[in-house]
Amino acid sequence: MTRKPRTTRPTERRAVTVNGGVRLAYEVTGPPAGPPVLLLPALGGTVADWAAVRDELARERRVFALDLRGHGASARPSAYSLPLMRDDVLGFLDALGLDRVDLVGHSMGGVVAYLVAAAQPHRVGRLVLEDAPAPLPREAAAPVRPEGDLAFDWAMVLAVRPQLDRPDPAWLAGLSRITAPTLVVYGGPASHLPPASFDEVVRRIPDARLITFPYGHLIHAAAPGEFTAAVSSFLAR
Repeated sequence: MTRKPRTTRPTERRAVTVNGGVRLAYEVTGPPAGPPVLLLPALGGTVADWAAVRDELARERRVFALDLRGHGASARPSAYSLPLMRDDVLGFLDALGLDRVDLVGHSMGGVVAYLVAAAQPHRVGRLVLEDAPAPLPREAAAPVRPEGDLAFDWAMVLAVRPQLDRPDPAWLAGLSRITAPTLVVYGGPASHLPPASFDEVVRRIPDARLITFPYGHLIHAAAPGEFTAAVSSFLAR
């Protein structure tokens, strides 16, 4: 018997207002009754960066991809910080009535993801951190604005980069409060982040394991099939 191909569901673009008036744009697709998973992109990233991953995960799951404040079609307010982004995500979950989700974050989105999971552990079922640095001090480099129009607010970069370079020490201690089984995905030697950073995250989160894909920082873009297969397998356990 020939197996029928699965129907691809349309992706809907929506918006919601959280935290006193911050408009957040997001995309949603997949079966409405499917287990919810939320995708958070990197610094400067948008929902479009998750297209290949989103569509594959949406075969079985209700997939939400969020533009964080200052990104994509979301609001560009005057205030930016990683804790504010954390609170935006929690406000997003509240606004949509999502009591518990699986959370996937890339780079800065991964930092926001583990801040969410540490702040309200019961809200996160499983956590995937793609090439997301540990909250450890690192050598700072002044960001250089790309030329042309940007899909993000440059003021947001100037506000957030110092927090990534000199994170609040409480964030590192907070990793131990995460109760979600966690998959830490490292981009290998081609990543600009040191392997010790990922070892520290795995050491701090009680139920975490590390896998390496040798594709550098943009793992899900360089190898979407491999990345999505690993994530799907982990979320299905």
